[in-house]
Amino acid sequence: MKNIIEARNLTFSYPADEGQPAHQVLKGVSFDIEEGSYVAILGHNGSGKSTLAKLLCMINSPDGGSLTVMGRDMTSPDLTYEEIMEARRDVGIVFQNPDNQIVATIVEEDVAFGCENLGIPSAEIRRRVDEALEAVGMTKYARHQSYALSGGQKQRIAIAGTIAMRRKCIIFDESTAMLDPMGRREVMQIIEKLNKEEGITVITITHYMNEAALADRIIVMNGGEIIGDGTPSEVFSDPEKMWEAGLDVPQTTELLYMMRKAGLDVPLDVFDPAECAAVIAKAIRAKKGV
Repeated sequence: MKNIIEARNLTFSYPADEGQPAHQVLKGVSFDIEEGSYVAILGHNGSGKSTLAKLLCMINSPDGGSLTVMGRDMTSPDLTYEEIMEARRDVGIVFQNPDNQIVATIVEEDVAFGCENLGIPSAEIRRRVDEALEAVGMTKYARHQSYALSGGQKQRIAIAGTIAMRRKCIIFDESTAMLDPMGRREVMQIIEKLNKEEGITVITITHYMNEAALADRIIVMNGGEIIGDGTPSEVFSDPEKMWEAGLDVPQTTELLYMMRKAGLDVPLDVFDPAECAAVIAKAIRAKKGV
């Protein structure tokens, strides 16, 4: 499997007020993202994860290091404007607040907006909009007014607009943070579908550990650096390291960790509540010799 993104020693600083030093947010970050993978990025506020997302979709440019997207060196001094625009078409981003991403009053017009800006022929836009709305389960809302939708439905429309532009990689920057539990479930189901069924590379930035556990791989950031990188089982197998970084672990992991401290022989990499209950019950029976 080839890499869709390759980052080497990326650094980035925000300019400071007059007379103050610049605030360095990223401090030599390196990683690869394989095409078709599902990666979650974790980190407390200020860890650099959202800044990293903006670099990956070329909203901002790094101060140092190299960034390659779909084989293009985005930090090369010889990079042309056309190459930058092409890379931006490959990597899209869905932000936290769906109201900040919707530009049209009618749903299908909003989904078509990005394609129209790319100059795609009308017949092709129609086909893409229909396919994108079907992919997110919003076909019957095509002629609805976008402002009247629920938060979860609005976020689906934002995702549909990204799908219609044929993105190869979509970054979800805390895209469920402002949604209620039902809206979060709806959006996470679509994210999983895009990755597993459509083969789209997914990078999700989240504070919800149960959402992160759905990914194939987790990257943990702290203080502008990567402090953990592995499967959910590998990353969450050391809860104390996560807590030291100011992060949580899935509730099932925390419960199993407490059970283990109490003397039960249980694994920590069980993230489904029903499976967790079964594991604890089995461990209790074994301890009692039943």
